[in-house]
Amino acid sequence: MNEAQVIALAGVFQSAALVRATATTGSQDAAALESSIASILRIDVDDAAGAFGGVARLRLGFETLVQQLDRNPADLAVSQIAVTVLRVERKLTGRPSMLATLREGIEALQRQVDHLGLTHASVLARLSELYANTLSNLRPRVVVQGNPLYLQQPAQVERIRATLLAGVRAAVLWRQLGGTQWQLLFKRSQLVMLARGLSSRARLDGG
Repeated sequence: MNEAQVIALAGVFQSAALVRATATTGSQDAAALESSIASILRIDVDDAAGAFGGVARLRLGFETLVQQLDRNPADLAVSQIAVTVLRVERKLTGRPSMLATLREGIEALQRQVDHLGLTHASVLARLSELYANTLSNLRPRVVVQGNPLYLQQPAQVERIRATLLAGVRAAVLWRQLGGTQWQLLFKRSQLVMLARGLSSRARLDGG
């Protein structure tokens, strides 16, 4: 277990926390959302922190990771989303045609992002459509529960799907860096220790 792996895993948990917040409250941490969406577009970045724009941009992810793994969390739904995202990514590795479709869709979106910004409604809608046409067809599907008031709003559904796509992007990075689900079970204390240190650094770097 190393810091780069923890950074990538924090990306998965940041996405899960954002999805849960959107589904239950209809709002989310704007800076964390922008960081997670930005990571989707950095397809060929191997540096874990660089994929998210720096350690400070993953503060929510580190805090969520510690909260979910260090003690009995009040909200297990976040961990359930994160673990399912990791499983979806495992299935994705065996679907090269889907990987190619995702890459093409993300690359095609770059100009629109440059013009409108990362979290513009049109950008999130395109990412949502890409997720719906690809990853949502894999099993297990990510089940998102929450307040029907928000889950029935098309714009919120699009935001959730786009954020789940960011979670899968972080899961790809986690696997590329040697991360495994066994580490979540057997190296939990080491993972939490590293996440605490990175969380402190994120707070300092973030001001």
